[in-house]
Amino acid sequence: MAATLSSGAVRFARFAYPPNELGYCGPAEDGDLMGLAAADADAEIRRRARQFEGAWHYLEVIAAAVGITDPLDDRVVEAYWIGNDLLDEMDPELLLGELRDRFRGQSGGTWAGAGSRARAHHSFHVFEVYPWVGLLPGSVVPVPLQVLDQCRIRTGEVVGVDGEHAEVRSRPLTWDGHRLATGSERIERPRWSADGQGLLTSVAVGDLVALHWDWVCDTVSEQQRDAIGRREADQVTAINAHVLSATGRTE
Repeated sequence: MAATLSSGAVRFARFAYPPNELGYCGPAEDGDLMGLAAADADAEIRRRARQFEGAWHYLEVIAAAVGITDPLDDRVVEAYWIGNDLLDEMDPELLLGELRDRFRGQSGGTWAGAGSRARAHHSFHVFEVYPWVGLLPGSVVPVPLQVLDQCRIRTGEVVGVDGEHAEVRSRPLTWDGHRLATGSERIERPRWSADGQGLLTSVAVGDLVALHWDWVCDTVSEQQRDAIGRREADQVTAINAHVLSATGRTE
């Protein structure tokens, strides 16, 4: 009998596939997370998930902090990629202690001094652990902003489907030289399928979706959409305060 995929493992695979496809994180081996909706795929997703050193570490920290034995429990996976009340049960200093051990010897980012703003959420990893925010001031090319915009989990509404691309109304990340913000709505065309295979079986006009890099990686509820937006807004507010303080600017 084919193994039954746990929803947590599937959710992890959907969100982790886009950067793995680009070679940014996770295992470099033949095959991919998108094709693991087959017999015994749950075990294979679990094996590969442990090779995503950043994301897997957060899942372990969340699970241990709230007394859940399985890091791929769907509540834990949702907490990291989307955000839920499990994050509010965690002591930021506990997370920072784990990160100091995990990232010992690595430079870049603002996480070491994050204090109470530290959260075991993907937005914290993007904006404070990665070094891209620090490269924004004075940058003459838009690469740091492009990476931050694509690496964050963003949401939008499907307004059209064109073959293996979806047309999604979403809001980009913007930088005015001093502050990060979300801009006016625009239409972007992420992939939802490639060569007939996708992270979802289909997408339809009106779907609320989560985007990671150039992929539609999951459908979301209105509550989940709001959670993603709220977590990012809190992180952007915090990082703007850090950048403004570091550059001597005031509100």
